[in-house]
Amino acid sequence: MKVLHIVGGELTGGAARGAYWLHKGLEETGVNSVIFTNSQNDLNDGSVVTAVKSKKDRVFNLIRGQLDNVLVAFYPKRKHIIFSSGIFGAGFINSKEFIEADIIHLHWISGGFVNIKQLSKITKPIVWTIRDMWPMTGGCHYAMECEKYQTGCGQCEQLQSDKNYDLSKFILNRKKKYLPTNIIIVAISKWLGEKAKKSELFRNSDVRVISNNVNAKDFFPVEKDVAKNVLGLFTDKKIILVGSTKLNDFYKGFGKYLEAINLLDKGRYLLCFFGNIDHEIVKNIGFEYKTFGYLHDNISLRLAYSSADVFVAPSLMEAFGKTLAESMACGTPVVAFGATGLLDIVDHKDNGYLAKPFDTTDLATGIEWVLNAPNYGELSANARGKVLTEFDSKLVAKRYVELYESVLGKMK
Repeated sequence: MKVLHIVGGELTGGAARGAYWLHKGLEETGVNSVIFTNSQNDLNDGSVVTAVKSKKDRVFNLIRGQLDNVLVAFYPKRKHIIFSSGIFGAGFINSKEFIEADIIHLHWISGGFVNIKQLSKITKPIVWTIRDMWPMTGGCHYAMECEKYQTGCGQCEQLQSDKNYDLSKFILNRKKKYLPTNIIIVAISKWLGEKAKKSELFRNSDVRVISNNVNAKDFFPVEKDVAKNVLGLFTDKKIILVGSTKLNDFYKGFGKYLEAINLLDKGRYLLCFFGNIDHEIVKNIGFEYKTFGYLHDNISLRLAYSSADVFVAPSLMEAFGKTLAESMACGTPVVAFGATGLLDIVDHKDNGYLAKPFDTTDLATGIEWVLNAPNYGELSANARGKVLTEFDSKLVAKRYVELYESVLGKMK
């Protein structure tokens, strides 16, 4: 069995990390697995094939990404958040890896990496692991309160469009035209799976749910004092950690987090942050704090999670919530709003705390509850245990192997 993963974005972060861990888990189970990507960093892994091999490739990759953003410029009142067209992309169907593959496994393919039209030329079985809402929408990656992806898009709220036939409807119609009908959709959470089943595009498709994965060999508990010393956190205060690739993304709920911590005693806690963040906001919060910046490697992330007493994920909408699972793998309980994909990860008062959506007072209550829990050690052990029994890469890889085998079996 040969599986070719199509993975957009840098393999060092974002959705691509989950795809890469799955790929390595598949290798461990004996599957011939290869990644085709536009990541400039191939992680020195011979099983990763990048379309960006030269300076010329990098230029064209950049141009495709910019072209993908050009169309939204016709909507000057739009919300300035990620919106992808799927019109531009690099070719992969003539590659050696594609020709040799038995199954094509799509992951995050936006940002000018894959032209949706190209998928119509694929005659091999396709599995698409959807890692946000973009595959089912007319361009947005999270629909928030909008449900027009269920009826065909148009009058797009994120584009601030009042026209029924706008860019969102064009993009969704294009997906309906070119996406193969026999594609198998795999959502990384129950919530995302339900969204897919309600969508106009995938309502009649084969939609499965297989959780996102975390490599428990890379994310494991480090003794708290050791982690704090390595990171230079010389304090007796309890540490509250929050982090994401882009903390300022609107759906990450950072504003809700700021509201919640303002309800806490500013003298009792040290706040730590990782990811891209507005430092002007952080320096005025009134707490002692430390920012780690963007953490590229698993060792740094493992130390950050292990040093903290609680990890807070105030997301308003999340397909899964990989940072939560990473934190829990390191034995650090999580506080989050009890909504969307986060419901699959946190078990209320067993390995963390699920606050009422989107009640900042209850979010603050949850932080205090975890930090002062008399059974904190049990919470930590339960957090690690949840990841080992449900989200570890090798375990999730076996679920995909069963799916691949059933797909290939139907073709015989």
